Amino acid sequence: MSKFYSKSKLRKEDEQELLLDFCDIVSSIKDPNEAARFLRDLLSPQEIEMLAKRIKVAELLIDEWSYNKIKEYLKVSDGTIARVNEWLKLTGDGYRLVVERLKKKRKERKIDNKYEVSDFEKLKRKYPIYFWPELLSRDIIKNLKVKGRSKVLEELEKIQDKPELYKKIKKELKKR
Repeated sequence: MSKFYSKSKLRKEDEQELLLDFCDIVSSIKDPNEAARFLRDLLSPQEIEMLAKRIKVAELLIDEWSYNKIKEYLKVSDGTIARVNEWLKLTGDGYRLVVERLKKKRKERKIDNKYEVSDFEKLKRKYPIYFWPELLSRDIIKNLKVKGRSKVLEELEKIQDKPELYKKIKKELKKR
């Protein structure tokens, strides 16, 4: 990150208030989307990547990865790894806290995703050629504009005997 140089020093009270305000702002973020929006406004893409890599370095060091494996995996310098390792040795409470929470979140995501995709959906992904009409219709629906969707819905309503595919198309159209 860029170094900050100030010609005139802030008073200690003002400096503390700024830090507390910043911590309040960060702790008020409610979800990953809000966090991403805030970070995109606050930091450059390079700074965001650098901070994300530091957290990953901390995670890998906690998981006892070697410097060389981390360096090769994340494309970071020995200095970055050493700095994070030093922070982990000195205190590292913040790193350990966020790494622990991150691992917990990942487990929750895996559990949630496990039940989101049915076996039938997995089968469709594995053998798409057998399900091409449905997959093609999904792609077409995704790319339709609102006006086009309403026209397709109108045409579907005109059909008397509706096969299962028509019902799925109608359901997809109403979702979007």
